[in-house]
Order: sequence, then C-alpha cells, then structure tokens
Amino acid sequence: MAENEKLETKAAEKKAKKAKGPSIWARIAAWFRSVKAEMKKIVWASPKSVFSNTWMVLAAVIIFAVAIGLVDVIFSKFIYILSVII
Repeated sequence: MAENEKLETKAAEKKAKKAKGPSIWARIAAWFRSVKAEMKKIVWASPKSVFSNTWMVLAAVIIFAVAIGLVDVIFSKFIYILSVII
C-alpha cells in the first residue's frame, strides 16, 4: 500500500512539474531557435547602398552644421550689438 502511495505522489509531482511548463533550458533553446529563424528573415543592405547612404548622411550633417553655425554667428553678433547699444 505504501508503495502505491509513493508511486502516486511521484506521478502527481511529475504532472505538476509538466503543468508548470517547459524547463528553463527548454525555453532558452526555444529562444535561440526563434532568434535563428528571425535572423534568416533579415534582408541585409548591399555594400553599395550602405556606402551611398553613408555619404548622404555625412552631407546632410555637414549642411546642418554649417546652417546652425551661421545662425549662431548671426545671433551672437546681434547680442553683441544689443550689449553695445544698452
């Protein structure tokens, strides 16, 4: 009788363990499988398009830097003139 109770409690423990869900290692393995599947879906840009886009970004940064610099010079001259007048 005692053996039957032990077997039943072990079976109940196994059911409870399975009811919790997969183990941490199974979840980690599933995560790596899903990452691998998602990485296969990525469409990487060609080196030619990366090169041309880099130059466009650099040109835009330089243009905006010059424009902001000019606005800064104009405002600083304006503030200087105001301080001389006042």
